[in-house]
Amino acid sequence: MEFKDYYKIMGVARDASPDDIKRAHRKLARKFHPDVSKEKNAEAQFTDLGEAYEVLKDPEKRAAYDQLGANWKAGQDFRPPPEWNAGAERPGRGDQWQFNSGDAGEHSDFFETLFRQGFAGARQGGGASRGQRTSYSANGEDRHAKIQIDLEDSYKGTTRTLSLRVPEMSEQGHVIPREHQITFTVPKGIRAGQHIRLAGQGSPGVGEGSPGDLYLDVEFHPHALYRVDKHDVYMDLPIAPWEAALGAEVEAPTPTGQVEVKIPAGSAAGRKLRLKGRGLPGATPGDFYFVLQIVLPAADSESDKSLYEGMAKQFNTFSPRAKLGAKS
Repeated sequence: MEFKDYYKIMGVARDASPDDIKRAHRKLARKFHPDVSKEKNAEAQFTDLGEAYEVLKDPEKRAAYDQLGANWKAGQDFRPPPEWNAGAERPGRGDQWQFNSGDAGEHSDFFETLFRQGFAGARQGGGASRGQRTSYSANGEDRHAKIQIDLEDSYKGTTRTLSLRVPEMSEQGHVIPREHQITFTVPKGIRAGQHIRLAGQGSPGVGEGSPGDLYLDVEFHPHALYRVDKHDVYMDLPIAPWEAALGAEVEAPTPTGQVEVKIPAGSAAGRKLRLKGRGLPGATPGDFYFVLQIVLPAADSESDKSLYEGMAKQFNTFSPRAKLGAKS
């Protein structure tokens, strides 16, 4: 059975107001009416349109459909979750949903399964007796939101407050945004690509259904000094040519404080110096790497130029492009 996207059929957004839905139905009903339409498959489209309108114009049916179908796309192979048939009987004529037509053949299998057979099956299956209502329950959908944190937050852990705009259905059937603030803990050692689960902070459930969860997908703010690869952290460390050639001890920053770095004599640009276990914390902590970058002083004065000319004479047999097979 294929999932039907009633919003797509009617050409409206998921937060469309009842007036928007009514206008869309009026316009499309004229376009696809089998008696006057020249559109291909007009009769089938007219039937789909009537079915979509029957659900979306009714706040209760629409809320139930929204809870069930938020993560489905039109045409996907669809099977309703087990709890859908747990039973619900809505106020209306007798103890069931109200339908525009008593002819079951005028609705698709998708509609029949969700809005007629599901509830009728619950009544006939030994749930509530006729005239006795059971309340329909469905768990709320999980939601996702992206958050950016500082690299230092992962090293130390922290507490953050997040403001979210959460959609909810009003009594009039409108989908309206509601401002919602959540305070949560950023655990020590969290990595980019991981998520923080906030139980019960997703979409509300229907009836006695439990609310969904909110998953905060973690990203790091770009850092002026450091870059992260999984659980390892890298920093480009500028050094002078004589420090690379002769060796030196220099002071450099890390996310956990200043350290003394020993530059081995004869170091080349791009060489990595590792601080084991100083990357992102965790059961198996990452490593921190200094990547050496040789910075040349500018020859801004005659004495500076003279010094470079002296180096050229001193190292006249040195060819930086020797490995390329090029001549100096």
